[in-house]
Amino acid sequence: MNYCQIGERIRKYRKAKGFSQELLAEKVGISVTHMSHIETGNTKLSLPVFVALANELEVQTDDLLMDRPAEKAVSISEADEILRACSTMQARILVDVLKATKLALDKYEDQ
Repeated sequence: MNYCQIGERIRKYRKAKGFSQELLAEKVGISVTHMSHIETGNTKLSLPVFVALANELEVQTDDLLMDRPAEKAVSISEADEILRACSTMQARILVDVLKATKLALDKYEDQ
């Protein structure tokens, strides 16, 4: 696991939210020094702190672990919010619609 890259992603999402290191550290319950060390990759972070950071930054943990284009990360977040607000039946229908749409898109891209 590359802690430097994870730290860079945390910094990127922190800045995008307009949070200072001090504010994010306070929200997560860690020291500012520890927050700085996390962002520079100078320390390993525990799973509870990692999850708390993702929650405060309102991103998926995968967004902190893997580099993805920002647009895709945002759309995944938006889709997740929509699905969470649905009943089970609504979520199933939306997933079926997404699958059918993806198949149709793939079909037209191949032409």
